[in-house]
Amino acid sequence: MVGEKKIYILLTDTGTAFTRLIKSYTKKPYNHASISFDADLREVYSFGRKTPKNPFIGGFVREDIQSVLFKQADCAIYSLTISEEDFQKMHRFIQLIESNKDYYRYNLIGLFGVMVKKPIKRKNAFFCSQFVASVLKESNTINFEKDVCLVQPNDILGVADFELVYEGRLRDYQQGAIGERVHTSLPVVL
Repeated sequence: MVGEKKIYILLTDTGTAFTRLIKSYTKKPYNHASISFDADLREVYSFGRKTPKNPFIGGFVREDIQSVLFKQADCAIYSLTISEEDFQKMHRFIQLIESNKDYYRYNLIGLFGVMVKKPIKRKNAFFCSQFVASVLKESNTINFEKDVCLVQPNDILGVADFELVYEGRLRDYQQGAIGERVHTSLPVVL
């Protein structure tokens, strides 16, 4: 329809030690969330590690899904159709953070808040799913039942009519043609 756009939520399991640690707590297949404004995933944003080898130096990142970090990643990609106006609100929110990215940091302490179910709000700090939830909340049409400081990657899928686009190895998605995506047999766990 005219006036509508799609956004994409990318959930990944990169297999890193930090991801395995988080996975041992969540018991979910994917523990990193990112948001993209294009089906080819050229524009992917999140909060995560700024250097591939150090998970403790983090902040706002424009992710390169062809990087070493994502080379062996499993993923689930979901799309959501939204209005042009909501799309622009979300994009502006990210552009504002990106233009001030040196003032933002990774909310590692906030992850402990998730574990004890107590929101830990820090100025200019996000963890990945908190960031994606905050971007979605910018649209004013997507609301979370819990504080965005407590949102885990799989919680994002329950707030709107997300459609599964692809599930499998991220590198296989990249190699396929848009519109010719094949859903794999990996189970979808929400």
